[in-house]
Amino acid sequence: MSFTVAIVGRPNVGKSTFFNRMLEERKAIVDDVSGVTRDRQYGIADWNGKSFNVIDTGGFVPKSQDIFEREIRKQVLIAVEEADAIIFMVDVATGITDLDEAMTQMLRKTAKPVILVVNKVDNHDRLLEASEFYSLGFDKIHFLSSISGTGTGDLLDELTDLIVDEPAEEEKNLPKFAIIGQPNVGKSSLLNALTGQERTIVSEIAGTTRDTIHTHYNLFNKEFVLIDTAGIRRKAKVNEDLEFYSVIRAIKAVDEADVCLLLLDAEKGIAAQDLSIFAMAVKKGKGIVVLVNKWDVMPKETNTARDYEVELKKRFAPFSDLPIIFISALEKTRIFKAMEVALEVYDSRKQKIATSKLNDKMLKAVEAYHPPVVRGSQVKIKYVTQLPVVVPSFAFFCNYPDDVKTPYKNYLENQLRLNFKFTGVPVRIFFRKK
Repeated sequence: MSFTVAIVGRPNVGKSTFFNRMLEERKAIVDDVSGVTRDRQYGIADWNGKSFNVIDTGGFVPKSQDIFEREIRKQVLIAVEEADAIIFMVDVATGITDLDEAMTQMLRKTAKPVILVVNKVDNHDRLLEASEFYSLGFDKIHFLSSISGTGTGDLLDELTDLIVDEPAEEEKNLPKFAIIGQPNVGKSSLLNALTGQERTIVSEIAGTTRDTIHTHYNLFNKEFVLIDTAGIRRKAKVNEDLEFYSVIRAIKAVDEADVCLLLLDAEKGIAAQDLSIFAMAVKKGKGIVVLVNKWDVMPKETNTARDYEVELKKRFAPFSDLPIIFISALEKTRIFKAMEVALEVYDSRKQKIATSKLNDKMLKAVEAYHPPVVRGSQVKIKYVTQLPVVVPSFAFFCNYPDDVKTPYKNYLENQLRLNFKFTGVPVRIFFRKK
């Protein structure tokens, strides 16, 4: 389910520190100087068995003429508009400021859940001082310390309570393909090329995510739902933030999809944002097909496509077992092949391998290359089974599960890919005590 939480507030209240704690990794840069977070950071948080997206915004400074502060302000407004819930962070050390008041006025206009978080409450005296923030008039207030983590559990409990499981939809059994990528790489052109000529058997299904177009495709004995993130409109006075809209929409589309079609512009290649969304799709366990669009305008020599593919796979490493297809949405070159490959990836992601077949192949691979000896102990893998979850996951039972290191785990993943078809599908491996 796609549930997004935005962290907003004035500069230097500790938003990035809290963001890092929620994600349990140091992703955002933290500094005592205000204005360090100029771009949005986004990631996935897990709590009480529920996952949700988190966006860390830059510090909100209303009516500032500083170019960075103007940009940050626009991004905050977008985050508030796009998020399902908002964490408004303030700082007990400085108390209520004019900037906090300005943010409060803005947040009162939204119908979405707003949770006021008073940060840096790390002792009893500060807890007493924090009571002044009740005057801002928010129903939900939490006192915590981002650095130590005190009080974050209660806040996360409240956030996960807001996430309700959606009822199953009619088209739930159809494969869902999300078209993601930078603005202007040809996402709309691809959708039009696939569906434009036979409009009579294409129906628009109302999507749960606003401005994300769901198109039911039913042609040539192929049926699936295309989730197009290209339906992004430039809002009044938000010209430079088209990219930010595309990021949030792409995150939500990835949540809904079974397979992500990552569209690249052949001339421009792959950008940092594409890699970020790719990494997120992998983390969420989605199937991935890479489509290199506008291949018709590229100058070609004998091995142009092969060399281009090698370079792309280097950028996607370590997950390089990916189908890469060179297409032209304009000329309709290989676009139907791309859909066939996407359906193959969908089937690969759903496959269930018989335990006997799995053990036959994988125990032979273990026998051919044993796990390294750790602290004088031989790690012995006795048995392997596929776990009953959506993302292909495998449990290897052994005597010392904590001693199996990443290189050997990578070897087992490569053997799984060698023996079973998992091209374009993230694979998860776990070691358990026998």
